[in-house]
Amino acid sequence: SPSNGSSRRLSVDEMYLSDTGGQYLDGTTDITRTVHWGAPTPLQKEAYTRVLMGNIDLSRLVFPPNTAGGTVESFARRALWDVGLNYGHGTGHGIGNFLSVHEWPVGFQSNNVPLAAGMFTSIEPGYYRDGEFGIRIEDVALVVEAQTEKPFLTFEVVSLVPYDRNLIDLRLLSPEQIQYLNNYYETIRARVGPELRRQRLEEEYEWLQRSTEP
Repeated sequence: SPSNGSSRRLSVDEMYLSDTGGQYLDGTTDITRTVHWGAPTPLQKEAYTRVLMGNIDLSRLVFPPNTAGGTVESFARRALWDVGLNYGHGTGHGIGNFLSVHEWPVGFQSNNVPLAAGMFTSIEPGYYRDGEFGIRIEDVALVVEAQTEKPFLTFEVVSLVPYDRNLIDLRLLSPEQIQYLNNYYETIRARVGPELRRQRLEEEYEWLQRSTEP
């Protein structure tokens, strides 16, 4: 809880990591976004972009049935590993339906059960520098059947929250990663935009449109 002794003023000169969630009758959310309202350093921008690349690479992965989460976890780390970076926590955990936010036994650790259609898991790579900044990008993903000839699996990200454009270095992204982002933004616009207008939240609607431009 904030207090006069521990609180400090927000500034546009640093990064903020916001880990949010809520319990609803039709599901549980666990969503993390990292933002910078000023001018991020080159390192901050590259680190954020590589965390986002890992989030995308795991989210769009197609894999065989009965694949253990630990087998594919490295896809979320590869873009960081390419430049000698890493993070010290798990890549994701099961999420209950109006139940536990961290729900065993789904996830990406070596001792989790194999992934199967219908499971909800978080996908949350990150990067942290002690005393400087922290980055995490966390989405809720549903394991679904992939559109393949043989029955394979993939993820459908059900968190509909834009990423911070101010921190993305497009030069690092592959065409496939950019296409994934554009498809994701189209989904956000189609599902969230009409609800904001229904509630007459015009300022929020305009923010959403700016944040989901191709």
